[in-house]
Amino acid sequence: MISLLDPTVIEAYRVLETGEPLAYDNACRLAELSGEAVLDLLSLANKVRNRYAPLPEGDRIHRCSILNAKSGVCGENCSFCAQSLHNRADVEQYQLLDEQSVFDAAERVYREGVRHFGIVTSGYGYRRPTAEFRRILELIRALRKRYDGLNVCASIGVLGEETARMLAEAEIAHYNINIQVSPFRYGELIADSHTVEERIETVRLLRKHGVPVCCGGILGVGETMQERVDLIYALQELDVAVIPLNVLVPVTGTPQEGAIPVPVSDVLKTFAICRLAHPCKVIKFAAGRETVMKDFQGLLMLAGANGFLTGGYLTTRGREISDDMKLAAELGGFGGTI
Repeated sequence: MISLLDPTVIEAYRVLETGEPLAYDNACRLAELSGEAVLDLLSLANKVRNRYAPLPEGDRIHRCSILNAKSGVCGENCSFCAQSLHNRADVEQYQLLDEQSVFDAAERVYREGVRHFGIVTSGYGYRRPTAEFRRILELIRALRKRYDGLNVCASIGVLGEETARMLAEAEIAHYNINIQVSPFRYGELIADSHTVEERIETVRLLRKHGVPVCCGGILGVGETMQERVDLIYALQELDVAVIPLNVLVPVTGTPQEGAIPVPVSDVLKTFAICRLAHPCKVIKFAAGRETVMKDFQGLLMLAGANGFLTGGYLTTRGREISDDMKLAAELGGFGGTI
């Protein structure tokens, strides 16, 4: 019988058969697929996700929500970020929120059934403990005590040995710090006020202290499809627990405001290749789900993703949590964990 599948996709079926991550050279060839072959790739990624990345019983999909707990006061020059003081974006600025404001935000998502809640702050980070860092630790402990079963996460920048250890002692559920793009292009495409090595070292420190790390990137800042593959394999070397992938939402007043949108097919291929390279991980779609993918959002969630960020992003509005819950339930009809 003559196979209708592209030979590159047939080769990739080895992941489904063995559970072993996709070989890099195979990933590079998959990145060049077009037409019907892309849909065959998505089908394979969906099968791999269903077989090798089941979530705990009762969860169809990994859902998390974040709180912008400190906004618009960042001295770093990330090209896509509305919160950088180097950019001209119109964004609200405020220092670390008080405890009640954090509780109120957590209460809203907890009532909707979301059990991963992240505290996010703008700024370089905390290489050493400061008064503000200790306040964040207090918030983490208070949230864990107040809301039974709530996984409290954080994304507060670059860390040092002591601050990584203190977060571990606070029993943080996940720590998010993205490397954004292929490490070789970070200084050119993202920022030169700090290095990607500082972020990678933070990942290693957290893993050393037993903290599960959420680390991914952003599509659409000027990288090539090949460089997206390089990002995926850089994350493989770091062995992170959760991989969030964002699609750039250009913000007026940032260097990326006129960026050309990533073709939908490229986004789909990137998620599918990421699933094949990380068969057992949580792969989470974050920013760009509603604004870039639009009518293709459901298709992307069948391309290997098994998680999403819901309820809004740092400076842009997202979907209502109730709408995302319905989406997850409807996708369940395609089988597997979704």
